[in-house]
Amino acid sequence: MARAMFEYTKTILDKVSFDSSLFCKELEKAIKRLLPYEIDELRIWINKLVKTRPDLGQCLIYLKP
Repeated sequence: MARAMFEYTKTILDKVSFDSSLFCKELEKAIKRLLPYEIDELRIWINKLVKTRPDLGQCLIYLKP
């Protein structure tokens, strides 16, 4: 079940990546519902996404420990 939530979160974040403010809001929600190791995996995935979408870099602040 937890893995499904992680994949769902990635799908949602990918769909809202056109708008950085919406992306940040969804990222905040995701951090509240994911497990710590999933947040680490999400951090890696978002870092890869930011390379192609630099405007999303401002949202990385939510992933700082």
